[in-house]
Amino acid sequence: MTSYKRLEQAFARIATLNEAAAMLGWDAAAMMPPGGAQARGEQMATLAGLSHELLTAPALAEDFATVTPPADPWARQNLALMREAHTRATALPRDLVEASSRANSACETIWRTARKESDFAAVRPALAEVFNLTRQSAQILGAALGLSPYDALMTQYQRGIHAADVAPIFGNYEIFLQKALPQAEEIQNRQSHETLPPGPYATAIQEALCRQLAAAAGLNFTSARLDRSAHPFCGGTPTDIRITTRYDEADPLSAITGVLHETGHALYEQQLPAAWRRQPVGQAAGMAAHESQSLIIEMQAVRSDAFLGYLAPVLASAFNKPISPAALRRRLRHVARSFIRVEADELTYPAHVLLRLRLEQALLAGDLAVADLPGAWNDGFHALLGITPPDDAQGCLQDIHWYDGAIGYFPSYTLGAMAAAQLFAAARKALPALEAHLAAGDFAPLAGWLARHIHGQAARLGFNELLIAATGENLNPAAFQEHLASRYLTAS
Repeated sequence: MTSYKRLEQAFARIATLNEAAAMLGWDAAAMMPPGGAQARGEQMATLAGLSHELLTAPALAEDFATVTPPADPWARQNLALMREAHTRATALPRDLVEASSRANSACETIWRTARKESDFAAVRPALAEVFNLTRQSAQILGAALGLSPYDALMTQYQRGIHAADVAPIFGNYEIFLQKALPQAEEIQNRQSHETLPPGPYATAIQEALCRQLAAAAGLNFTSARLDRSAHPFCGGTPTDIRITTRYDEADPLSAITGVLHETGHALYEQQLPAAWRRQPVGQAAGMAAHESQSLIIEMQAVRSDAFLGYLAPVLASAFNKPISPAALRRRLRHVARSFIRVEADELTYPAHVLLRLRLEQALLAGDLAVADLPGAWNDGFHALLGITPPDDAQGCLQDIHWYDGAIGYFPSYTLGAMAAAQLFAAARKALPALEAHLAAGDFAPLAGWLARHIHGQAARLGFNELLIAATGENLNPAAFQEHLASRYLTAS
């Protein structure tokens, strides 16, 4: 057996362990009783340690030293991604990996109660430990990879994108928002105020619609399931997708759009090339790329005039209520200065991400103490959107990410939104009848275009390389601003 083949086998075993961890993570969020948290933390830490042990085994180093680069371009990229993963793993001692896993699990468990009770003090020591261990890891990784500590974290979520790349993009958007937000609010105030009929909207009907619309978007339920959790997400594996959501009987669109968002993630996973499954090159290109796929479904397609014209009578029939496209537009495209990121409109959403980017950089660098996070959050939020959260549940406690150790992740959301606008514009050019298909509730042309240009490429290409291949240029934030201007800054 060649060195390369042995490396493939080793990485397939590592991927299998990671799949097991993913399923345990889904279970912890959707099914596990509270009493299982401590044992689950140990299970996750053990799997993380075993994965790290396999990735740092001396035999792997020997194979990397003797491997002949394969001729096949997919295999060459696979080898390059293996090397990067090995470099990251060998830089970190196993005890630090396991300590981080335990700290993240413990902090996330405390956060669940702290968020409900708006009690930042309860989770503060655990969060301080998460940042302490993350800082140690980031410094070690940065030195090994020739990156800043923050870039070492950021690139584990989206390869090839650094803080220096993001800073001008976000800075430019902040300037755009200062002018666009009041203009959008003024235009909105002159438009129809037609609203959805009052509830209740039965949970059982909402769930059935979520399944129906996800399947129409292309989700194959023979290898996927839909469950409930406090925080909607998509997890699992390409052949065992786990989507979760939450239902509100006063507002059916929260669950419906949430499930369609997660369906975008699921389609990416289900349509990755099976020939490269459990290999680094067979995985998604990164989290910004992943977010682009959820947002091209939810924001670009589902919230378009064409699809809302289709959706209104579907909802009206299902709930036996007079629901119009105008009411859906008012609900789904309403601009508001609000506190909760996951409920924010697409115009103000990047401000939520920009705040988190600045704060996590300061926390990681030690320029901001964890104890001072609530105040810094409130000040920063007011500076960006002109409002101040009334409590920490609507402020620094609202997201799971930091409390679960996902530091460096947040920029992926807005980079994904920008890429989604760029990709949708390219898809519309390539598919002249796309609007007509969406008006009929038909996602097949869009899903097929994405499968060819994004999903089927897996990690063979980086983020900007994917965009160049699909649209002809690197990430161009102008496409996002043009989309927002067309949707929110044009009186109708």
